[in-house]
Amino acid sequence: MANMRFAVGLRRLIPFLGYHHVLMILIAAGIILLSLLLAGCSSTSPGIPNIFLISLYYQSYPPSFNPAQVDPGVTTAIANIVGQAQLEVRVGYFGICINPDGGSFLCSNNASSLASRVGVDQDPLNLIWVASTFKDSIVFPYLIIVAIVLAFICFILLATFPGWHEETDERGSERDVKPFPSRPVSQVALALIFIASVFVLVSVLWQHTASVAASTIAQDLGNGSVKSGVGTTAMILGWFGFALFIIVTIGLLVMILSISLLDRLTDD
Repeated sequence: MANMRFAVGLRRLIPFLGYHHVLMILIAAGIILLSLLLAGCSSTSPGIPNIFLISLYYQSYPPSFNPAQVDPGVTTAIANIVGQAQLEVRVGYFGICINPDGGSFLCSNNASSLASRVGVDQDPLNLIWVASTFKDSIVFPYLIIVAIVLAFICFILLATFPGWHEETDERGSERDVKPFPSRPVSQVALALIFIASVFVLVSVLWQHTASVAASTIAQDLGNGSVKSGVGTTAMILGWFGFALFIIVTIGLLVMILSISLLDRLTDD
């Protein structure tokens, strides 16, 4: 019985869902994805430590040799220094998570407080300090923050678009009508979401390039003892958020052009 009521209510609601409501849903989804990206490694909440830009961890593996290495034997010295360390460090936009012994993660935005919780034998190569340097000197989250603010303003503007409502015609019969949205408001919303899309694109490209570069350099320096990786979840969140904003941008552009074309046709 409850399922039937839900189905009936949904059928009544769908006809009153406007084009702009779909765009608002896409914007909300994009904001949520980008917010999750920014929240990565900021706390020990379930799933949050798994949203990271790069991870650095101690692991013994056969070192790679290259003629460009002046002293290939340094890998042995590094391995002796590392010993049995198994600490893992993950870096997010506003936090760092560490896993000293394969157990649960400890997360904080203060690298010094995390370093005070581990011993010298757990982080002999100062990976926590390296991660902190990457977060403070390379990671730049503020373009994404500005993009989220702009997208939210666009969301508010779309909420002002007129929806379906009933009007009485000359014959006294009721009919459902939906006026065109204001052209200036539509153009402002398009400009905002376009700028937000550009900011997200720049940030995601910056994030991807910086993470891959830092990960490669860190692993080469710790050749045979340190491994690194790029956070797949963070990349997916960033690119999906950008894709949703681009879809909204195209949707608004198509809507504005369609309304302009209809105005011209009716004027003619």
